[in-house]
Amino acid sequence: MANVVVVGSQWGDEGKGKIVDWLSDRADVVVRFQGGHNAGHTLVIDGKTYKLSLLPSGVVRPGKLAVIGNGVVIDPWALAEEIASLEAQGVAIGRDNLRIAENATLILPLHRELDGLREAAAGAGRIGTTKRGIGPAYEDKVGRRAIRVQDLKNLQSLEAKVARILTHHNALRRGLGEPEISADELFGALKEIAPRILPYMDTVWKLLDGERRRGRRILFEGAQGALLDIDHGTYPFVTSSNTVAAQAATGSGLGPRAIDYVLGITKAYTTRVGKGPFPTELHDAIGERLGERGREFGTVTGRKRRCGWFDACLVRQTIKVAGITGIALTKLDVLDGFEELKVCVGYRLDGAEIDHLPAGEGAQQRVEPIYETMPGWSQSTAGARSWAELPAQCIKYVRRLEELIEAPVAMLSTSPERDDTILVHDPFED
Repeated sequence: MANVVVVGSQWGDEGKGKIVDWLSDRADVVVRFQGGHNAGHTLVIDGKTYKLSLLPSGVVRPGKLAVIGNGVVIDPWALAEEIASLEAQGVAIGRDNLRIAENATLILPLHRELDGLREAAAGAGRIGTTKRGIGPAYEDKVGRRAIRVQDLKNLQSLEAKVARILTHHNALRRGLGEPEISADELFGALKEIAPRILPYMDTVWKLLDGERRRGRRILFEGAQGALLDIDHGTYPFVTSSNTVAAQAATGSGLGPRAIDYVLGITKAYTTRVGKGPFPTELHDAIGERLGERGREFGTVTGRKRRCGWFDACLVRQTIKVAGITGIALTKLDVLDGFEELKVCVGYRLDGAEIDHLPAGEGAQQRVEPIYETMPGWSQSTAGARSWAELPAQCIKYVRRLEELIEAPVAMLSTSPERDDTILVHDPFED
């Protein structure tokens, strides 16, 4: 049986929640491997809505093991609130269905404050972060001064680690004209939250190796889209971690040999939250229509998403960089009723045609999309569960996208309901 990695092939918000939930029903273990509570997705199961940020999707399904890997940065207070919220909805969460990597980095209140202070100070040059402390936490991880989950277990050594991280952060705060943080207050806050997190702590790399050897199906769940990858995304308007499929191995402690199939979640049009380049963005009634029909508001922030036509050039690029085997095409029903549809097939940059988005920030802002126009369809695709239920022009649209992105469509989603899905190829049977 195959192990599957799910990543977004655009700027996030591609509809991963529904697809991951659909796949988690077939998986035994669901693993988050990067990001933090800056990402979010909504699951609708039997008419009940669950909003998740840190917890893997499998946690809402009985008999599944949810794992938060070492590549995730964890706000322990946000995690405790998320657990309490799900428990209030009747979801039982305990050590039998949730484990957290002992070597995962913690997001502290000082990270959240620094995130907000930097964004405010940047003015027009701000990146547009969610101000949840994700970036500063990853900085401390790389700077080798982070406090990790396992540090909550040994309070004697924790005091020295608090002092070390504050040496750095209090210097930053003095430079920003902010008051210093008390070591006693930070230590006290960590000591208080520790009992709510430590029961789930585990040696995750060893746990996952054992699950793999027993032939259990493992689903690796990414958070943000590939175009927000710290290396391969639209830098600097990116997240602070690697979001491509290769991170599933690093961020879980399970080697790359364990990955059999990479499913790229791909929206039938394009959206983006926050600042940064967006070649196919629409500033007209069509863009508004896409946003309204697709209910394009962020799960975590509530921010309105920018909308535009499908960018096959970008998706083809991320399929190669992210190692995507096949895609799950989502929100196809949002395109119902358009007389014509446009697909970006390349760019013009300073008068020359190019077939990829360049890495330079200035060049990314200057590219102009080259469009191919296709006829739309008037019939509804909402709720379709087979190819036979799709209009002919819709099928032509999907087939043309496959040609342009150089990857097959493995699944199609035609509504937020998990069963409104057309399965072309089961990734777990690869």
